[in-house]
Amino acid sequence: MAEAKGMDLNDIPILMRRKIEAMILKHVLDVITDRSGREEAEAVIGAACSKSAIEQGQMLAEDLGHAPDLTDFAEIQPNWTREDALRIETIEMSEEKMDFNVVKCRYAEMYQEMGLGDIGHLLSCNRDGDFCIGYNPEIEMTRTQTIMKGASHCDFRYRMKKEA
Repeated sequence: MAEAKGMDLNDIPILMRRKIEAMILKHVLDVITDRSGREEAEAVIGAACSKSAIEQGQMLAEDLGHAPDLTDFAEIQPNWTREDALRIETIEMSEEKMDFNVVKCRYAEMYQEMGLGDIGHLLSCNRDGDFCIGYNPEIEMTRTQTIMKGASHCDFRYRMKKEA
């Protein structure tokens, strides 16, 4: 992504970036829905957000200069929690394991307020695993539930893949 002169996109809280993206993507969703149907519209939005997340992961990994591990990942977590965007309860953090629950998600609240709650998973949640693909494909994420889909919390479990 191009940066404005003298301004880094990382200066903008991710919650605000997602809101700006959603304002545009809402119209993209509507146009594609009108032309090709809702299923195609959601597929396109999902693919675009996935591509963006992978690219973001790659850029952050390149800035490190080495293959990131879960310690590095934990250090960038404040990017997503900034401005109380996520409230997290940590279960375990180590080089091999990062387990936490998100118990409050302003991303989900924001998408609901924007009338986009039904595609919030495409705009944010699905990005989480895709980010790992770009950041370090050796990091595996599992999550069985999300606030966005109506659960009481999101259960994030990250592991470094074991070598065979």
